[in-house]
Amino acid sequence: MKVINPVLKMDMPDMDVIKANGYYYMVSTTMFFMPGGPILRSKDLKNWEIVSYIFDTIADNDIHNLKNGKNAYGAGQWATSLAYHNGIFYAAFVCNDLKKTFIYSTDDIEKSFWKQHELDGIFHDMSFLFWDNRVFLVYGNGDIFIAELNADLTGLKEDGLKKLLFSTPGKDDGIMLRCEGCRAYVRNGYIYLCFIEWPSEGNGNFRRREICYRSKTLESPFERQIIFDDDMGDNNRGIAQGVLIEGYDNKWYSMLFQDHGAVGRIPYLIPMTWENDWPVIGVDGKTPEELDIPMNEVPTAPLVTSDSFNHFSDKMLLQFQWNHNPIKEGWSFTERPGYLRLKNMQLATSIMDARNTLTERTVTPKSVYTIEGDFSGLKDGDYAGLTAFMGRFGTIGVSKENGEFFITLKRFDGVEKKIAASELQGFNAENVWFRIVFDFENDDKAYFYYSVDGSEFIQLGDALEMAFTLDVFVGYRIGVFSYGTKELGGMADFRNLIFTT
Repeated sequence: MKVINPVLKMDMPDMDVIKANGYYYMVSTTMFFMPGGPILRSKDLKNWEIVSYIFDTIADNDIHNLKNGKNAYGAGQWATSLAYHNGIFYAAFVCNDLKKTFIYSTDDIEKSFWKQHELDGIFHDMSFLFWDNRVFLVYGNGDIFIAELNADLTGLKEDGLKKLLFSTPGKDDGIMLRCEGCRAYVRNGYIYLCFIEWPSEGNGNFRRREICYRSKTLESPFERQIIFDDDMGDNNRGIAQGVLIEGYDNKWYSMLFQDHGAVGRIPYLIPMTWENDWPVIGVDGKTPEELDIPMNEVPTAPLVTSDSFNHFSDKMLLQFQWNHNPIKEGWSFTERPGYLRLKNMQLATSIMDARNTLTERTVTPKSVYTIEGDFSGLKDGDYAGLTAFMGRFGTIGVSKENGEFFITLKRFDGVEKKIAASELQGFNAENVWFRIVFDFENDDKAYFYYSVDGSEFIQLGDALEMAFTLDVFVGYRIGVFSYGTKELGGMADFRNLIFTT
């Protein structure tokens, strides 16, 4: 089986991968999207599909409900650690906005919404460590700490170990970002702790790289080694932070991610070996453009898909997530069969505080999304359509003002373009089409189109210059939205979201 890198061409950062039941299971960060903590399944490390989510929602508060000017952008679920121990699956992650760490558990990893346990405080970028018949969390940024959990992994052990393990190089050593993103392993009597770090300008290659510390006890000094430092020729953007995987084929692999511009942080699958009990990642220290794996390829459901929205129950496909907590009464597939109905039940000022925006990942190098909508149910001040969703957002849709419909483009920087429906021959608010083209290989641009007949699409406004920004901290997604700015009760119906590349 041939694998071409990057193995997944979409935002899938902070991976952790485990083996169980003859499968590989992976978790990734989705922060403020709900449901959250996606669990992906694969037989071959190349083809992955989403099978469940760890949680339906983290909290019912203003932050996660986009109320009173609050939000969880750049926060929520971060860098989950995944484990399989004594027949139970565990997941642990930090929620920075709540200043808490959560541990979830289940006996069925493919069933959504696990049992939740809370730890007060932030155990930053932690990893489970199973050592000497005890269970620990290893965590920290620069200063690396360890804390012991109780036997059932539901909380800290009252009299257990909790201490500083070691400190990693910092500013005085030419390191801009100290070690974080821990992944812990045990092999051949060694404890291995893998991290990323980022040297400052003029030190090393001035890019993210993978670091490993090892020791034969928790009390002995840890040895340190750089185990990977490569960008695959992509603008010095280091490929680092991720996992070591012992395959079912008895070979070893590493999966690490790379900051890849507006599409987000994308994973690479890289062969690895062991030399003198150190992990050695890559082919001569490099990421191969392609690799052959001695496994049979097993196709899976796509991670990004079209959707007719013609469903017989109010249950979303697993490829979709809401921006923050949805209002459950504010959306339906069954009120008007064949359509996704979005009802405006909380006023908003822009797409960034609009409830019930349904999102899906984009794919590099190009993603095209087209949708048909019925906007006849909008009220004055309402706006509904498609969005290129991120902090530097762009939206295109139908707005209604003083009883008149407009084709409207709005952007994060205040740019707004409008065409009155009365100026459009053939306009019918019950049948309007919109399209967004994401072009990630030509300077990260998004283009916005409308159509009144579903055949001829006309570009509106200039291209949006997309950028990955840390305020939101996710790759661009397509979003289907409807919100009111003046009154509640308006609605929009959508069907046939079509994805092409």
